Amino acid sequence: MDLVLEAADRHLLTPYVYPAGWPEAEPCRQLLSLFLITNLGALALYLLFGTLSYCFIFDHELKKHPQFLENQVSREIAYALRSLPWISVPTVALFFAEVRGYSKLYDNIEDSPYGWSGVFLSMLSFLFFTDMGIYWIHRGLHHKLFYKRFHKPHHLWKIATPFASHAFHPVDGFMQSLPYHVYPFLFPLHKVTYLGLYIFVNVWTISIHDGDYRVPRLLRHVINGSAHHTDHHLYFDCNYGQYFTLWDKIGGSYKSPTSFEGKGPHDYLRKLREK
Repeated sequence: MDLVLEAADRHLLTPYVYPAGWPEAEPCRQLLSLFLITNLGALALYLLFGTLSYCFIFDHELKKHPQFLENQVSREIAYALRSLPWISVPTVALFFAEVRGYSKLYDNIEDSPYGWSGVFLSMLSFLFFTDMGIYWIHRGLHHKLFYKRFHKPHHLWKIATPFASHAFHPVDGFMQSLPYHVYPFLFPLHKVTYLGLYIFVNVWTISIHDGDYRVPRLLRHVINGSAHHTDHHLYFDCNYGQYFTLWDKIGGSYKSPTSFEGKGPHDYLRKLREK
């Protein structure tokens, strides 16, 4: 995140926003800047990719499903916009620790002991580490001690749209993002790679709420796609994973998507039309 902060300071904050005498490395200034950057960045990613997905990928026929709520899209957006600033508060604390040099993020490929292969391997390990972490956190949020208070608001959307992707209770949203932020404190990771992965995970979160259930046949039971996550919203106790089905299979919570078996939301709508 220090790359983004440096760019913001150089091109916007130092020349146009902050008093000339306020040093860029001053902690309070960094915290304030990170709060602004994090919120604006999250808002831009959510609205840009959510809108693109909703307009060009989401099947609007799903809005005719009986479990699609009245004014659902506007309600999803409103809930997300209320939650994102609160989610950003603990997130900024972790970004601040990164900026102050407490993480294992590095600047140059040469700083990796394995060069480009190390960068590639770190991308894979990031995906598998965060998939594991999110699985157990997500499953824990379904425990009766936490579900009603923190995770149930996200399950209000049975037939979700891309805008439901970030419509979480703030505690829920931060907890499920925690593995992304913990990884660079435990393992070396290139800074630009980390930014790319951060964008990727936000886009992926949108994609598993987009109602497009198409997955290459060979990967249907490997990749946790929108079909899997739709069944999670509908049935609650299955398919907790983020990218892969691995941990659901290990944890005994894997469910073959109903959409792959002719029993999904589109099939339900087709049967309603035939009646």
